[in-house]
Order: sequence, then structure tokens, then C-alpha cells
Amino acid sequence: MSRDILLCDLDAFFASVEQRDHPEYRGRPVIVGGRPDERGVVATCSYEARKYGIRSAMPMNRAVKLCPNAVFLPVDMARYRRVSTQVFVVYARFAAQIEPVSIDEAYLAVPSGRGMATARIIREAVRRELNLPVSIGVSVNKLLAKMACEMAKPNGLKQIKPEDVPAVIWPLPVRKLHGVGPHTEERLRQIGVRTIGQLAMFPENELVRVFGSFGATLHRYANGIDTREIEQVRKIKSVGEEITFPRDVYDREVVLKTLLELAEQVGYRLRRKGLKGRTVTVKIRFSDFSTITRSRTLPNSVDEDGAIYKAARELFLDNCGRPPWRLVGIQVSNLDDGACEQLSLFAEPDRDGRVCRVVDELREKYGRDVVKRAALIQRNQILSKRG
Repeated sequence: MSRDILLCDLDAFFASVEQRDHPEYRGRPVIVGGRPDERGVVATCSYEARKYGIRSAMPMNRAVKLCPNAVFLPVDMARYRRVSTQVFVVYARFAAQIEPVSIDEAYLAVPSGRGMATARIIREAVRRELNLPVSIGVSVNKLLAKMACEMAKPNGLKQIKPEDVPAVIWPLPVRKLHGVGPHTEERLRQIGVRTIGQLAMFPENELVRVFGSFGATLHRYANGIDTREIEQVRKIKSVGEEITFPRDVYDREVVLKTLLELAEQVGYRLRRKGLKGRTVTVKIRFSDFSTITRSRTLPNSVDEDGAIYKAARELFLDNCGRPPWRLVGIQVSNLDDGACEQLSLFAEPDRDGRVCRVVDELREKYGRDVVKRAALIQRNQILSKRG
């Protein structure tokens, strides 16, 4: 059945909620994120703040220098989730198929030819009932709806039809195409491709030679072709945690103990969701903000803290470079529900798994701090002494 696709994206969502709930913030630059006097980053900022060059993921101390008179606020995720739920309730009145992308973004499918009319109704309903701005892109597929939404910002509507692609999409820089990051953009520049139109005209077989199967995807996207369907229940692809240190860390043992804590958090989340994963990834950010990720795929799927930490520890020690370190993170991907895992004939009893589950039960009953590894207590003592 033919349908129109809408991408609804709440504009500067966290900041918009704060401005809505605090009239004194309206018209002022609002920055939501970590504390200005610590090592956090900007989660989001109002459009008034963006005029100063502030953007998401920017170090908070940099944002303070660019706009010292801004309103700096901590992230109130519980409140933002409640508001997000209210917005999605509005969406559900107008579309039976909804694919949440994030807390502030969703694809909706509506009958063909009804896209713009439905978008206008949704935008007005969100404004009237929740007093929030939402930009909406409309097209026949996810790719063009996403690009239309970007063009609609802030607080607007935009439709891109397939026949509009040559005039609207092709003149844009190639970095505006979904899936093209800095590395891909540079490789495309090396073969003479600077606009989406040039990419659309480039021989597909040559793109496949340079980029592998991703080259065929790039060629389709450049021509406005996207066959992805609406996924009403999004499959979890990874579980991860990371931490930015309050100050640069020079002590390798402190980082290793932090990785142990992150492994516990990731393991707990996996077990809560009934998932296991085979690929462990470590993220390392140095004091100059350069960042690397390194992965290892294990022979069996795991959800135990010890197995996750062992892989993460080895990855860190093999790739940690020279101190100081600013951030570390762990992600487990390549997930399954554990039901089809093949057990080794010589597997040892799952002692680590049993211990993890006992600790999970204690924490759920008495709180997270009821059980804490001695190593983590020592880590916190070291960091506090250096403060």
C-alpha cells in the first residue's frame, strides 16, 4: 500500500521544554548539559544559543566561553521522557504506524497524499496542547523525509517529492546526504564528488569498488531511493555506557577501575533486557579530544560483568596510548536473546553469571549502592583526593 512518510523532530527539545516551563528563559540562549565548571558536554541548546556557535556535544567549558551569559541547566531526563510520551500520544491520534527514532524524533506513515495535511494538523496539535515546536518533513520514504525535515527547521514544514530530487537535493554538498560522515566525505572528494548530484551521476560500479556494498547504498540515496520500512518496534542493536572524568586522568589503574564499573552497568542492562552480545567495543577519548573506538568479537555471547570487563580491559591496554585520558566507554553489540547460544562441551559452570544475578536481585531490592566492589571504592577515593 502506498503511503507518505513524515519525520517529526521536536526542535531543540530539552531547551524548548525548559523555555516552555520557565517563561523567564524565553528569548534567551539556553544550554542544557553538564555543569559548566566540570567536564560535561552540551546535550542541546536553544536556537538563541546556536547563534553564538554553540552545538550539541560541544565541551561545556567551550560553550561558557562562547556565551557566558547563557542560561546553563542540568539534564532532567525524567521530565523530558514524560513530555516525550505526551508528544507521542498526539502522534498516535494521526498515524497507526510510528517508528520512534529517539526521545524527540519519530517516523510516521500515513495514507498516500495525506502527508502535508496531516503534518499541519500534528504541528498545530503539538503547539496548542503542549506548547512545543516541531519540524516535520514529508516525502515517500525515510531518506527524503529526513532531508525535508532538516530543511524545515526550525519549527516548519517541508515536502520533497521524488520529482523534486534533481532541483532540491542534487545541488547540496554531499555531506548533507544521510550516511555521509567526514571520512566518507573526504573519500568522495578524492574521487571528485562534492555534491549529491555528482554522486548520483557517478558510476555505481565504481562506488562499489571504492566503498564496497555501501557504495550501492550511497548511489541509491543520492538518487532519492530508500526502501527501508517503518519499524514499529525498534530492535536494540547495542547497549553501552561511558563516563567523562571530572578532570584528566593520568593513572591507568583509575581508568581500569572505571571500566570495571561500566562493565557492571552494561552487564546489568543486558540481563534486564534478556540479551547477550558477542562484540565488545571500548571508546577512549584523550585530553586533546581525539577519540578512538576498538572492538573485539568473542566466540560466545556474554552478559556477565567479568567477561565484558576482561575484553574491555584488554582492548584498553592494547590501545590506550599515552595519558592523560578524558573519557572511556564500553558498548556491547551483535546482540541476541541468548536462546540460541551454543554451549561448549567443556564449558565451566557459569559462576560469574550466578554471582551477577544475585547482585542484581540485591540491588533491585535494596538499591544500587547496597553492593559495591572494593576496587570501585578505592577508585572514588583516589579521584576525590585529586580534586
